[in-house]
Amino acid sequence: MDKIEVKQFPELTTKELFQIYKLRVAVFVVEQKCYYQEVDDDDLTAYHLMFTNAHHDLTAYARIIPEENATVARIGRVVVDPANRGGGRGRKLVQEALDQIPQLMPHTTKIVLAGQEYLNGFYKSFGFKNVSDVYLEDGIPHIDMEMPIKE
Repeated sequence: MDKIEVKQFPELTTKELFQIYKLRVAVFVVEQKCYYQEVDDDDLTAYHLMFTNAHHDLTAYARIIPEENATVARIGRVVVDPANRGGGRGRKLVQEALDQIPQLMPHTTKIVLAGQEYLNGFYKSFGFKNVSDVYLEDGIPHIDMEMPIKE
C-alpha cells in the first residue's frame, strides 16, 4: 500500500524533489518525446501530492495549483511511474487530489485541468466536463476540463 503525502515546495526534501522531477521528466519529456520546460514556477506554489511505496520510491504524483485567490484549483502533472501502471493507481491519485482540494483550499469553487485527449473519458468518469475544443499543447492533443466543487 502506498503512503500518501501532500507537501508545499518548502516542505519537500531534496530527495522528494529529485524523485518528482526525475519521474515527470522521464514520462512527460522522454517517454512522450515532448520537449518543453517541464520544471516551472507553478512548482513553487503548488501542493505536491505524492504516492510512495515501502522503499520510499515515488510511484505516482500530481500537483494541485491554487489559482484566482484560491477559488480555483488546477490539477496538473498527473503521472504514474511506468513500473507501477495498471493497478488503478492513476484513479486513486486523481481521487485523492479531489479529496484533498476542499481541505487544502476551502474556498475553492471549481477544479480545472488540461488533460491529454486520450484520457478524456478517464477524467469524465470523475465528473469533469469539457470546456474547450481539442488543441495541441507541446505537440500533444489536450482538452480543457472543469468541475464545480460539490458542497
